[in-house]
Amino acid sequence: MKRVPLDSTAIAAVTYEEQNRTLDVEFREGETYRYFNVPEFVYQELLKAESAGAFWNSVKDQYDSCCREPEQTQRAR
Repeated sequence: MKRVPLDSTAIAAVTYEEQNRTLDVEFREGETYRYFNVPEFVYQELLKAESAGAFWNSVKDQYDSCCREPEQTQRAR
């Protein structure tokens, strides 16, 4: 998994794991959420979006998620 920083006012970075289709979204306010069963094309569209925050807000409700603990977030980096 590779952490990819984003030029976004809402999202600091994302990490996508293709094998299990999980997407970790690290928000600038400090919380990190893991989203499940995210297709790779959605991840690619997020990376290309003019506004990553607006794009993610438009699709995030389609995926189950959980908030990751800060120590888990630190280990993933």
